[in-house]
Amino acid sequence: MAISDIPIFSMLRTRMQWHQERQKVLSENVANADTPKFQPRDLKPLDFARNPQAGTGGGALKLAATDPAHFSSAPGANSFATSPNTKYDVRPAGNAVNLEDEMMKVAQNQMDYQAAVSLYSRSMGLIRTALSGKT
Repeated sequence: MAISDIPIFSMLRTRMQWHQERQKVLSENVANADTPKFQPRDLKPLDFARNPQAGTGGGALKLAATDPAHFSSAPGANSFATSPNTKYDVRPAGNAVNLEDEMMKVAQNQMDYQAAVSLYSRSMGLIRTALSGKT
């Protein structure tokens, strides 16, 4: 089994890709803060509990079936869908971007991305340590 096929690495890569896409969407919101009739958008949260194959890069994340009575997971699609943000009042020009809220989302997104990168790096370090046999 290749290291890239380990489910935790695949899930962390998917999570990092989701944060990269979210950063793009949030930066578009900030860039269009003065554009008339612009409605801010955001990505729908990535939920591995509802979509078990979300982190597997297209292949299904399957549990080991040790008994013929075990159920198999249903296939699903991994997409980073956007959702409109209708939480704030719209200005007279029709723009609904709230810069303070967008900057808070950007900061939170950056922290979450760094956490995923840290987990990925530490997991790779554990694999390297296990393969090298050093303690």
